[in-house]
Amino acid sequence: MRITPRRLALGMSLWIPNLFSGIRIRRFSEDWTHATVELHVNVFTRNYVKTAFGGSMSAMTDPYFFMLVMHQLGRDHVVWDTRGEIEFLKPGRGVLTAEFEVSKEKAEEIRERARGGAKVLEWFETVITDREGDVVAKVRREVYIREKKRVTASRG
Repeated sequence: MRITPRRLALGMSLWIPNLFSGIRIRRFSEDWTHATVELHVNVFTRNYVKTAFGGSMSAMTDPYFFMLVMHQLGRDHVVWDTRGEIEFLKPGRGVLTAEFEVSKEKAEEIRERARGGAKVLEWFETVITDREGDVVAKVRREVYIREKKRVTASRG
């Protein structure tokens, strides 16, 4: 069964770590260039002062840049999320949203840079906003990309 953006969004929303962390994947675009993720701040996802737990905000941004890159580049590339940074700007309450975008042009640029097995480390940025559109946090994620070595069969 082929993975579609809709199936992946549903599967990721039902995946136990996301399901019990209040993280819902609203959509992956059909061309794998965009994803929308929400964090519902509730009794399980808030901290001592009843605002969004920083770990929950980090978790809501964890795999999505690497997944967008991976789906655009295909199976002949190794793609990993390697590092993340988050700057908290305002207490998060209610439903928080993060938008992730990796343009086709950016994916092609990365493909060229990774050609021949070169290691590429690329930073991506997004913000987490509340219902009013206020920025709650700025997030940076580093993604590792490398073209897989092609194995050729030798005759002997």
